[in-house]
Amino acid sequence: MKQYQFTGEYECKLDAKGRLKLPAAIIKQLGTNENHKFTINRGFEKHLMLYPNEVWERKSREINQLNIYNTQQRQAIRYFYRGATELEMDASERINIPGSLMDYAGIDKDVVLFAYQQQIEIWSKEAYESMLNQEPDDFASIAEGIFGNGLGFNPPPSP
Repeated sequence: MKQYQFTGEYECKLDAKGRLKLPAAIIKQLGTNENHKFTINRGFEKHLMLYPNEVWERKSREINQLNIYNTQQRQAIRYFYRGATELEMDASERINIPGSLMDYAGIDKDVVLFAYQQQIEIWSKEAYESMLNQEPDDFASIAEGIFGNGLGFNPPPSP
């Protein structure tokens, strides 16, 4: 099974039919594969999440381990699967985003793709810029709080 490691931020435009041409850099990161298939669903905020199908299948197996008899876990399952739709990239390297998902994310024409780890977030350009404007002034202290206490990456000590 292929391991993906996406990276990058890309401004794109949808065509009149709601199709998104994936940037060449994303296509390159996908690697050679005759049929690029994806699953798209709603993200945690007002954006969409795009997963290569192999990644979606792994994430689905994880979420399917939750207990449907536990209210909180059942809600998590519902939230995870809400809007999930399979997509296939066409010969012109485009995907067709469903209208209901575009409405949810407030997407009309201008979008930003934020690619990281094994997924790609799809934001309306306006919502993405708004999110960036809400970033904390002191990211260094947040990073120190997360990574400086042994919970994450600790760089080697200086010589």
